[in-house]
Amino acid sequence: MLYLIDGHNLIPHIPGLTLEDLDDEISLIEILGEYASQQRTQIEIYFDRAAPSQAGSQSFGRVKAHFVPREKTADQAIISRLQRLGGSAKNWIVVSSDRVIQAEVRSSHSKVMPSQEFAALLRKKTIGNGENLKGEDPQIDEDEINFWLDQFRQN
Repeated sequence: MLYLIDGHNLIPHIPGLTLEDLDDEISLIEILGEYASQQRTQIEIYFDRAAPSQAGSQSFGRVKAHFVPREKTADQAIISRLQRLGGSAKNWIVVSSDRVIQAEVRSSHSKVMPSQEFAALLRKKTIGNGENLKGEDPQIDEDEINFWLDQFRQN
C-alpha cells in the first residue's frame, strides 16, 4: 500500500518526537524513510504552516515531503491530492486522526488509518528489525552489561 500522511498529526504519537522540536519534521521523515525502504512502499507526507521560503515538495528516497504554505492546511493538500489521484486513490492509505479528513478520505474510497495506529505499526515494524525509533532506549540484557563492565575494568 501507498501512504499519504498528515505529518503534524502523526508526530505527537511517535516516541521521542514533539511538535516543539526544531527538527521534528526531518526526524519523522528519517523514521518513515526506514519504514518505506523496509516495506518497499512509497510515502507522501504533508506538513502545514511552512514559511514562504520553505514551501514546496522535496524527495527523501521513498518519502516525498510536501511543505504546505501557511494559507493552506495539510488536510486541504491531502484532499486535493486524493482528488487528483481519481480512481487510483483506492490504493492509498491516509494516516490522520482528524475526523473531518477521515470522512473526506472515505468518500474517495481510500483507506484511513488513525495516526496512533500507524505509529504503533511503525514501532512494531522498525523495532522488530532491531531498529529503534528516536528517543527509545534499546533493550540490553544484564549479561551483556556485565560483560562490558568486566571488559572496561580490565583496561
